[in-house]
Amino acid sequence: NQAQPKVAKYGIKLVDLKIKRLNYVEQVRKSVYARMIAERKQMAEKFRSEGKGEIRKIEGDRDKDLKQITSRAYRTAQEVKGKADAEATHIYAEAYNKDPEFYSFIKTLDTYRKTLDKNSTLVLSTNSDFFKYLKGYELGSGN
Repeated sequence: NQAQPKVAKYGIKLVDLKIKRLNYVEQVRKSVYARMIAERKQMAEKFRSEGKGEIRKIEGDRDKDLKQITSRAYRTAQEVKGKADAEATHIYAEAYNKDPEFYSFIKTLDTYRKTLDKNSTLVLSTNSDFFKYLKGYELGSGN
């Protein structure tokens, strides 16, 4: 805008002016580059910091979701286990009511299974309740 009146006196109409290149003195150029580098480093650090903050947010959300999922799964598992235990207790009660001696036999076998393995040594009195189903059993006789 300021150039138009100066060139008008020569009969020139200034329509457009484009600057292709500016040359700075070496010292100024170094200063400009140093400032540009510092600004870019500052921007990069800002982006890194924001990225780290986003990582912490995502990890926090993930941990919270994982705890919720684990909690729901545990609760569901406990409900299923409770129902299964109740059903097993009901079945055992029915079995006991139908044949108390058979129920006692099954429970004793279950106790044997849980207590003894092939390397176990157990010393019992022949009058022990734990021994009562083994009385009369002879190895190889099938009784």
